[in-house]
Amino acid sequence: MRRIDNESIDHILATTRVIALVGASANTARPSNRVMAFMQDRGFRVIPVNPGLAGQTLHGETVHANLLEIPERVEMVDVFRQADQCPDIARDAVSIGAKTLWLQLDIVSDEAAAIADGAGMDVVMDRCPKIEIERVERADGQISA
Repeated sequence: MRRIDNESIDHILATTRVIALVGASANTARPSNRVMAFMQDRGFRVIPVNPGLAGQTLHGETVHANLLEIPERVEMVDVFRQADQCPDIARDAVSIGAKTLWLQLDIVSDEAAAIADGAGMDVVMDRCPKIEIERVERADGQISA
């Protein structure tokens, strides 16, 4: 599996339009909620995934129970779940044809990475797209959907 560098991350973010956010929370104090709102503010379509909130609306989007229930094409799966849950999420990400599996800060799963990488997906672990976009913006670059 290749290591994702800043240039690759910049390319992923610049070419991604639709993101499924697994582990979305309705609690505005939770990082997943803030990242979802931030990404939407930057023009990304962010579809929340949380079985406990399925059918509800979060930041104007219907929450789905899992990736397989999303009725449209998802390019990136952004994961706010424990590492031991990531292999199953990776399998679902492969199943729906996502291009990128992104595991949030402090989340590392070699098994999930191997599953996604084996299907030709880009894999980012232990990083946050919000932080990466802010890095590019500070450097006077621009990433928006």
